Amino acid sequence: MTPEVVILLVNAIFLAFAYLWVYPNLTDKTIQRLIRYDLIINAAALTVAGLLFWGSGTAFRLGFFDSNWAVFSIVTMAIMEIPLFFWFAKKHDLDI
Repeated sequence: MTPEVVILLVNAIFLAFAYLWVYPNLTDKTIQRLIRYDLIINAAALTVAGLLFWGSGTAFRLGFFDSNWAVFSIVTMAIMEIPLFFWFAKKHDLDI
């Protein structure tokens, strides 16, 4: 697997964990609470990516330019999560 695919899989696993288990099981679903949990889950995904690629010098292709593992991980996590976040907020009638 390419390094890009590895990080995309890490991000997908953490997002699946968040949106299929953690967020639906919250008793008090508010935007503030989702953001707090989201910061923790995103930090965990970034930590895993760091453990895999920190200091490796691997270049990650991000559109038309190369980036490091951290930028690639953060940008792709945001791209993957934004639609999920809006879907979840709409499904649970949360005010954004």
